Formats: sequence, structure tokens, C-alpha cells
Amino acid sequence: MRNLVLILDGCGCGELPDAAQYDDAGSNTLGNLARALNGLDLPAFHAMGLGNLAQIQGLHPIPNPTSSFGRMVERSKGKDSTIGHWELFGIVSKRPLPTYPNGFPPEIMHAFERAVGRQTLGNRPASGTTIIEELGREHLESGRPIVYTSADSVFQVAAHKDIIPLEELYRICGQARRILRGKHAVGRVIARPFVGKPGCFRRTSERKDFSLPPPGKTLLDFAREAGKEVLGIGKIDYIFANRGLSRCIHTENNAHGIREILSAVKNDPSELIIANLIDFDMVYGHRNDVKGYAAALREVDDALPRITQGLGEGDILYITSDHGNDPTTPSTDHSREYVPLLVHGPSLQNADLGTRDTFADLGQTIADFMGLPRLSVGTSFRHSIT
Repeated sequence: MRNLVLILDGCGCGELPDAAQYDDAGSNTLGNLARALNGLDLPAFHAMGLGNLAQIQGLHPIPNPTSSFGRMVERSKGKDSTIGHWELFGIVSKRPLPTYPNGFPPEIMHAFERAVGRQTLGNRPASGTTIIEELGREHLESGRPIVYTSADSVFQVAAHKDIIPLEELYRICGQARRILRGKHAVGRVIARPFVGKPGCFRRTSERKDFSLPPPGKTLLDFAREAGKEVLGIGKIDYIFANRGLSRCIHTENNAHGIREILSAVKNDPSELIIANLIDFDMVYGHRNDVKGYAAALREVDDALPRITQGLGEGDILYITSDHGNDPTTPSTDHSREYVPLLVHGPSLQNADLGTRDTFADLGQTIADFMGLPRLSVGTSFRHSIT
């Protein structure tokens, strides 16, 4: 029996009751996207019941979907990728991770510059590709690393590989991780190497994240302690600070992630497989690219029949998300939304799972199926689908 969790990063399905507190009133990633395009054409998602869990133009409710369906509420404070993933697997965060819409305060930057022996450039929220184009020439001339953040709880350091070699960039990001503690404990410090010349800089695939460890045990930890194999696909090891995984396969984009998922379904016996498809969030949501977002959904939709057909008799596929990222709103930030829940398995009954009180219901259900200790939060819905 294998449990495969497919996380469509930034794919929400309607504003949560407290969305206005996060400046997200009206956000509805899937619903607004469908309206903007006069409907979505996603036959596999439609057959699984995506149109049954929310109003999505082009995906009407159907009487006998091939999957169980529902939606989940985020109980954690915030709307960060890290705390969204943590909650899916058993940890509710009482406080949001810190963000820096005005850049990092002097006490952080002074400590960082002293530790790494270099002054810095930037120190403001920005798109990574944009700030590299804006400050790349000055970086080449001065040798100063480019520091920036985003709507996420991140401290990002960009450097040209010819100016700050890769291992040195990783070292100074490790210094930043040690500094960013307590009230400034950001979710991730991210090394962002790039190459090229002014006007044609290009980020490389050698990104490295220095993550805040989860504050308690997650489903992944319990699985490993029980001797289970746990495979991550995408940025899963970054999110969980390399805890609870047997191994992780990094991916460059959704297409690469889908190939690795298909390979795992066919060949990998791991009892827990967790895959994150990042392009919805990183490439399309943060850039308000409506058409790109829809095309990415269709790319996954095209792959779903091959994924489900590859499942063994006892295997279960769970499809969900970690937060919203509505590309139709003026904001380029994450959005505080319900996330979809689709559950498919050859030996399962299909049921309306309703609105779950926490993302952690997913992790609790998987723990139930795997015979693992109960998580500290969440209610299993195993009895509804077996």
C-alpha cells in the first residue's frame, strides 16, 4: 500500500472566513481563474469531482465522481508555504512566520554583513528575476550579494557564480540561517545563484534552501521512526529541513515533477510519496499569469489518467494544496483560502468529505492507513472512504 500526496502549490478554492484579515477578501484561485477564462477545460479533474467541491466555471458537479472530494480549512496563522505544508502533516502554527514588506531591519542586516564580511545590495521585497536584472551589474562591480524577500517568510541571497562561488554562497546563507532566530525566524533562507551578463542574467538550478525545522513531529517523522520509506519530489526536503525523508528528488519545474511522479508510481515502493508542483505558485501565481496558470493545470490534468492507472490495488492518491495564489487579483501574494481535497484509490469508496476543519485531516488519515501514531491534530476520514 502506497500513499501518494500531490500538492498543487498555491491552488486555493475560495476565500476563508478570515481572509479579510490577510487582505485577501474576494480571493478564489480556481473560481476566479475559471471566470477570467470563461471556464476551465480539465476533463480528468472534472471526472474526479473538482467541480463538486467548489463553483468552478466549466467544471459542474457530477453525480458519480471517480474520487472522494472536499475542501480543507487552514487553522494555522498565516498563508506561507512552510506552515501550509506543516499543517498538512500534523502541525498547526499559532503564529505566522515573520515577513518583511519593508525589507529586513538594521539589526538583521548589520549582523549579516558583519558575519559574511561583505556589504549587501537590495534588501527589499522583489521578484528574483527582476531584482537580479536591476542590481546585477552593480553586484558584478562591487561583489556585494543581493538580499531580497517576498510575500513569503524568506531571506533570499542572490549572487553571480563568477563573483561569489557556489560553496561560498551556501556558506553565507548558512550564516544568515544562524542569525534569523527568535522573532526573526523566517521559514527559509534561500541561496539563489545566477550566471550570464547584464541584460541576460539567468538563475541556475542550484538553489538551496536553509529551512526552519518543524517545531514538532510530523507524519514524515512518525513514518521514518516506524521504518517506512518516505520519498519527496520537489522542494519537500526544504520545507521539512531534511527531516522525515528517506530521499528527495529535486525538480526544475512542473513538467519535471510530473515525470518523476509517473516514474515513482511505476517503480517506487515507498509507502509515503509527497510531491510538490511549484510552478502554480512560483511561476504563475506570483506573476499574475492567468493563462500560464490555466495551462499548468491542464498539464497536470493530462497526466492524471496515467497517474491513476499506475496505482496498485491498495494505493491511494491525495490531491491538495498548501494555500491559494489567485493570479486574477492585483496582489501577487499568497491568498488565504480553502484548499481542494481529492482522494482516489482503486479499492476505495467515493464520498463527499465536506469541509474539513484543518489541513491536518489529510495527515491524520494517512497515519491511520499506515498504522502510525495519531498526529497531535486532525480527524481521520478513513471510515468515510473504506
